[in-house]
Parts: sequence; C-alpha cells; structure tokens
Amino acid sequence: MNKSSSFVDLISRFTEDVVSHRDLKQKLSKSESSGIPLRVKFGIDPTFTDVHIGHAVPIRLLRLFQDAGHLPVLILGDSTARLGDPTGRNEQRPPLSEDEVESNATTYLKQIAKVLDLSEHRCEVRRNSEWFGSWDFFDALKLLGKGTVARLMERDDFQKRAQKNLPIYLHETIYPLMQGQDSVEVQADIELGGTDQLFNLHMGRQLQERAGQSPQVCITTPLLLGTDGRKMSKTYGNHVALNAPAKDVFGKVMSIPDETMAAWYSLGTPLGDDEIKALLAGHPRDAKVRLAKEICTWIHDEKSADAAADAFQNQFRDKKLPTDIPSTTLTEKSWPLPSLLKELGLCASTSEARRLLQGGGVRVNEKVLSDPQEIIALSSEPLLIQVGKRKFCRVTSP
Repeated sequence: MNKSSSFVDLISRFTEDVVSHRDLKQKLSKSESSGIPLRVKFGIDPTFTDVHIGHAVPIRLLRLFQDAGHLPVLILGDSTARLGDPTGRNEQRPPLSEDEVESNATTYLKQIAKVLDLSEHRCEVRRNSEWFGSWDFFDALKLLGKGTVARLMERDDFQKRAQKNLPIYLHETIYPLMQGQDSVEVQADIELGGTDQLFNLHMGRQLQERAGQSPQVCITTPLLLGTDGRKMSKTYGNHVALNAPAKDVFGKVMSIPDETMAAWYSLGTPLGDDEIKALLAGHPRDAKVRLAKEICTWIHDEKSADAAADAFQNQFRDKKLPTDIPSTTLTEKSWPLPSLLKELGLCASTSEARRLLQGGGVRVNEKVLSDPQEIIALSSEPLLIQVGKRKFCRVTSP
C-alpha cells in the first residue's frame, strides 16, 4: 500500500463524502512526488462567540492533513457572516455588525487553536473580506452570473422550502457562490465541511473550473449530534463549546444519549476502533465517564479532566452542591423568572428559559418551578437557582 492510500485510510474515520476518491489520491500522489503541500481549505463563519465540538470534527480532519505536511487554509467568513437572515426567521444566522463579527473572529481563533496549529508557517488564516470587502455592486452581479437558478435550486434546503411554499430570499442564493469564490481566491486543492455543506463545496469546484483552476476535492465530515440527540446547535443549547470550563464539558458529555456514544467516541477521541468497541461493550456509565474524560483532556488537559470527573461524582453520585457556585447581586428586586434566568446567564434567552421551565429543569431553593409567569422577589437572603444539572447561581438584592 502506497503512502497516499495509507493516508486516505487514516482519514476515512472522519469522512462521509469524497468527491472524488480518485482525484484525492491523484492530488496526494502529485504532492508527494513534487514536495509541494496541498492547500486544504476549511471555512467557518464567526456568527456566535462559541466554536463547538461539532465544528471541531472537520478541524480535527484538517489537523490530520496538517500533520501529514499539507497546508491548512482557514477562512474566517467575516463577509458571509454579515449576510445573516434579515427576515429574523433563522435565529442561527442573525445579522451582525462588523464589530460583532470581528469580536467573534478573534475568539474563534483562540478556540480553534486548541485543535489546529495556527503558527504562520503551519497554517494560512484568511478573512474573506480580503476580497469581498473591495467589491462593488457590479462585481457581485458578475458573481451571480456564474450560477443559475436551476443549479441553486438543487440545494436540499431550498428544495424542501419550495415544496412547503416557504420563502427563499435572494440574499440566500448568493451565499453558496460566495463560498465557492473563496475557493477560487485561495486556490484550494481540497475543501472540508460538514455533510450539510456538500452543495456549497461543489459550487467551489464549479467556479474553480470557470476560473481555469483544477477543481478542488470535496470532503464532508459526519455531523456530530448534540447532547439531546438533535443537530448540535447553540440555539438548542445542546452544544459543547471549546471555550467551556472543564466541569461543564464533562457534565454535558455525561448527558448525551447512550446510543450516540459510538459516534462521539469515533469523532471526538483518538482511541482506536477496537478499544472503542470494548468500552461500548461494557457498562454504559463507565463508557460515558471515559468518553467525558477523553473529550475534557482534548479540550483542556488531563489534570482538568480528572478534577471535572471528581466534581461530577461529588455533585451527582454523592448529591452534594458544587463548592464554587457563583454569587450575584442585582439592584432590581422583582423579576419574571425567565428574565432572571437570562440576566444571570443561566439561559441564553427567555425563550430557552421558558422551555426549561416547562420541562421541569429549573429549581429555586431546590424547589422545581415550571410556571413561565412566575415572579421572583429578591432580598438580602441568597436565593439558590439551579438550571438543569450543572448550572447554579446564588442571587441577592440590597
């Protein structure tokens, strides 16, 4: 087996679609013989403050290419992030200001550095405002002229909405073309993305061919499901952020459904297939504890993972409260409970707070409260508020 074939086998654990395997092997073989590294592109839009471990799956694959001597080209989509969804229909893509995007981009780099070596000689970091920022309206029209409505309507998301008579806005149709243009600008040999990005990756191939470039190989990675079994999303609150404290990472991993552990082990740990199989054949709780430790060690370090495991055992098996519950003082004495949970940072939004209340996930002084209309009166006596199994806060008012 030659070196190229060995590498393809190595990365197969993290791949879903490869367009095409023949082209990938040819590019790897050519790189090996010429000594010129492949340019492996991965783009991410800084739409929020968190990079979660679902995002990290293609970044882990990017690291494998990096360790094999190829050049990761990390594109921060600061222009595409500003597209958002001005209609307000998609909470996952809110319109952002230039300052918000730049702030998110800065924290994204810090988090991605936990997985990928961002040293100047080891990685090329680009912002797509480098090219889109200098374009005028007619440049954008020229880009639109490189695609067709029929081709764009092949995108799965657009097809589903058309079947349901849901609107498809014109600004949405330019996004795949912008992502494809990114590939032209950086002359990508390979582009990585989740399975939901396959259409956009194909667009890169199409635009590169029109620009006289060799079309990139498209590689998609499996989607890692969130802690509740749905697609991992900050909107759902089912994500594990790369910037989360170790104890939060450990606790969230311990809450995943048993049936998703195999995928989490495969995509989130370096363990071999045989060891994973042996762990999954044992007691589910033991397998989940090992999984939580592995992911904590990856994001933080072994010492932090051990401390998080001890804290989890102390809190849940021994039924003790955490020793580091934060305390907050608020001037306002009367609060609707959903607003209070958001103010304390225990929920991302009042709508998330209402969902947790209705699901019985909120305790005040160890009593379950479920009424979203509940009014909480604060005083100098600390009030213990718990959301889910891991979030606590003591709050007082002068």
